[in-house]
Amino acid sequence: MTNIAEDLIKCVNFAAEKQKDQRRKNPEKTPYINHPIGVAYILTNEAKITDLEVLQAALLHDTVEDTATTFEEIEEVFGKRVRGIVEEVTDDKSLPKEERKRLQIEHAKGSSYEAKLVKLADKLYNLRDLEIATPEGWSEGRVREYFVWSSKVVAGLRGTNAPLEHSLDQIFRRHERS
Repeated sequence: MTNIAEDLIKCVNFAAEKQKDQRRKNPEKTPYINHPIGVAYILTNEAKITDLEVLQAALLHDTVEDTATTFEEIEEVFGKRVRGIVEEVTDDKSLPKEERKRLQIEHAKGSSYEAKLVKLADKLYNLRDLEIATPEGWSEGRVREYFVWSSKVVAGLRGTNAPLEHSLDQIFRRHERS
């Protein structure tokens, strides 16, 4: 029998090692690892998710996209289910940005429940960050576009978790006319 706390801390450590040199694009340039930890925290604190593998996937959701980590490595260390969730929420960086954004909207509705949870928490974290500060190099127009695009992704995730969707709706309402 495995220890859930031990497995979760192992995952936090793995993600922290993989993303140790990354920084967020906010003015403070906070360590990037704050983001996946924040996504997992939203899932536990607001969505009341206790599924270890969903939380691990939340912690790992950007590792393949943003580091040299492979899906095979995630499966080897954390198992097939975690790999599958991470795969579902990972953009193919070989595609142009606009195509990746289009595919997120298109794939949202058909995603697994677990991937939808991670995606909702990820969008919520990012939108809250955008309400606090504009990332370096982003215009106000780009920020507005992100809110509009995020609402389209979230539309395909509806019916997954009422508390997360309610929090997202509050944010979207604040930005409808801006």
